[in-house]
Amino acid sequence: MIVNRSLVGAPLLALVTAGVWWAWLGWDNGYQVDPVTGEMTGPYVPWQVVGCVISLAVVAAAAGWVLSPWLVVPVMTATFTIAWSQNAAATDDSGLWGVGAVLVFVGMASGATLISSGSQLLRGRRHAGGVPVGV
Repeated sequence: MIVNRSLVGAPLLALVTAGVWWAWLGWDNGYQVDPVTGEMTGPYVPWQVVGCVISLAVVAAAAGWVLSPWLVVPVMTATFTIAWSQNAAATDDSGLWGVGAVLVFVGMASGATLISSGSQLLRGRRHAGGVPVGV
């Protein structure tokens, strides 16, 4: 019996996307205070965000190779935005988490679209006997 890739791929992709959020951002709710200026930043430091973005790009590329971007984009975007929003809403007293959620949504949708579509395009060229990548 052949199992539809989308049926298995969508929940697996959601799980991996949530895992990326947790691994890089989900565990950190602390803010940093500069001892000289007293300026507060956080809760994330730059290396966490960079690592998260790179990881999400790898996931989107791999998922775009195997699944349709029409599936990859909504699954990754919704999963990451929901995970981020739940944490942000629970820890934000200002109410600005909603603005952040919109920015996360737009960034995820844009990035997942670009990367998964590019991956699918490269896969199509490779399987169609196109010019090998890098030549």
